[in-house]
Amino acid sequence: MEITITETAANKIKERVAGKNGYIKLKYDTEGCGCVVSGVTALWLVNEIDEDDREIKTNAGSIFVEKSKEVFLDENMKIDFSEKANCFQLKSPNQYLNPRMSFFDRTAG
Repeated sequence: MEITITETAANKIKERVAGKNGYIKLKYDTEGCGCVVSGVTALWLVNEIDEDDREIKTNAGSIFVEKSKEVFLDENMKIDFSEKANCFQLKSPNQYLNPRMSFFDRTAG
């Protein structure tokens, strides 16, 4: 799996994590969706990584992805930031996986 982060998105991520410790995780969140195939991707800042997480090295640092959820993601993806919509976007060459992707700080403190 390959993930590229645009310069705009990388700067926005840096702003969101400034002064905080943690790991960036591309989370395929299924909570409240009713079914595992109805999940939504989001960026999470977490205190620690889980046993199921796999490190993906990007052009702007590492992002962790749950191995068990990789089936719902594409092989080549790009994380961008839309200034107009004020949100992150997850794209692949064939589709938008999430055109309005949120960033959540899940760290304690």
